[in-house]
Amino acid sequence: MSISASMVKELRERTGAGMMECKKALVEANGDLEAAAEALRKSGQAKADKKAGRVAADGRVVIAKDGSKAVIVEVNSETDFVAKDENFINFAESVAAAVAASGETDVAALASQDIGDGRSIEQARTDLVQKVGENISVRRASIVEADGPIAFYTHGARIGAIVALEGGDEELARDIAMHVAAINPVCVDESGVPADTLERERRIFTEQANDSGKPPEIIEKMVTGRVAKFLKEITLVGQPFVKDPDITVGKLLKGADASVVSFIRFEVGEGIEKKEDNFVEEVMAQVQGNS
Repeated sequence: MSISASMVKELRERTGAGMMECKKALVEANGDLEAAAEALRKSGQAKADKKAGRVAADGRVVIAKDGSKAVIVEVNSETDFVAKDENFINFAESVAAAVAASGETDVAALASQDIGDGRSIEQARTDLVQKVGENISVRRASIVEADGPIAFYTHGARIGAIVALEGGDEELARDIAMHVAAINPVCVDESGVPADTLERERRIFTEQANDSGKPPEIIEKMVTGRVAKFLKEITLVGQPFVKDPDITVGKLLKGADASVVSFIRFEVGEGIEKKEDNFVEEVMAQVQGNS
């Protein structure tokens, strides 16, 4: 049977596949739209599987807030170009909405959640891989809930932070979320510093101080001072406030009779080793392959 332009258009809208792929699928399915769509989905899954091993270290962080709950997700792509694509943005926002609706933050379990259009997140991801030609992955998701003020701040689409307070107001929570996004503290205060981290730093400072040849009591004071400085640098309450470095975040909170219950910060690609392309090696490999 003849394949009309309207049939190709409808299949393309349903699957997101290219025009030629849609026409070929319809010809092979003898005009059966459902069969053609199924064939394209299987083809898309195969392509997605092939791309799954490629490093996706770009992407965007999306935050969605609803009352006393805020959701943050990181969805990765291989390039910044795709991260700015409208289809990718819509997918990332849909993932955040699905997390908010389901309360699910485990990425493996999240894959089966409905994205809002009848498809699962995994199916939508596979369709998007087919459309944009890059590996796409939902890397992580988290939920922050609080009885008190809660606010968030995003720096472009690459960094996002959520802060929950006890006392204060949402404006203060947003200011501190901005600080968290910019300065990246490790924890709220000294009680949150892992014991092994503190012990490691103390050992390093002691070894450095011992090299000075100073008396033991002076070395102890030097180490104590360096540890105190280290704690101020990594704890939220000890850091100079980003909007007013003359005061610490701790002092800002105290002035508002508030405290930080929790905070979370996502940055796109942090901890992912992104392969750096070596143009010379790539050219040499091609030359050797052709010789």
